[in-house]
Amino acid sequence: MGRAFQNRKESIAKTSDQKSKIYSKYGREIYVLAKQGGSDPEGNLSLRSILDRAKKDQVPSHVIEKALKKAEGGGGENFDRARYEGFGPGNCTVIVDCLTDNPNRTFGDVRQAFTKTKTKIGTQGSVAHMFDHSAIFSFKGDDEEAALEALMMADVDVSDIECEDGIINVFCPQQDFFKAKQALKDAFEGIEFDTEEIQFIPHATLSLEGDDAELFDKFLNMLNDLDDVQRVYHNVV
Repeated sequence: MGRAFQNRKESIAKTSDQKSKIYSKYGREIYVLAKQGGSDPEGNLSLRSILDRAKKDQVPSHVIEKALKKAEGGGGENFDRARYEGFGPGNCTVIVDCLTDNPNRTFGDVRQAFTKTKTKIGTQGSVAHMFDHSAIFSFKGDDEEAALEALMMADVDVSDIECEDGIINVFCPQQDFFKAKQALKDAFEGIEFDTEEIQFIPHATLSLEGDDAELFDKFLNMLNDLDDVQRVYHNVV
């Protein structure tokens, strides 16, 4: 079926500075989720999910522990979620998810990334309708039918499932994330997920060349360098 989605290969960052930024982003999200829903991952499924992903991306244990202890201590910063949408280089579509303690600063920083690459930030909803907000699971296997049966028995509304080169990819509504994950764990003993997260998946993809491709790389680098930016979704392949 060839549904395109973007895996964040953050664990292979080339420099210690890049790794520090990634660890900081994880630390902030762990802190926010623990503060909102408690620091016990058994009772906070969202926290458990981000902890699993952090460990998979080799985030040091001291970064995780520091964020959890900070949340347990109360007080501290208050972060709000912010989402910005727009059209990037080559008229690609972009969604930027942030955690911020200063929305005015964050909006200005994100807008500057658009402005300096001669593109335009849009209004809320301007490009989100061109994406599906989906839970995605990828894991090694070739029994697509067994995976589909397990998910259907768990009453998961599977949007799409595909098997290619020994990897099964499952797509389902984001609200079914935990139900789908448990169904797959029950069906496949010892399963290890290559991807287990909620992403925005573009309905159609776009290839960029020449100046547009260079501007797009600059654009992404500017966004990823911002401390408040957690994730960037786009339709460029």
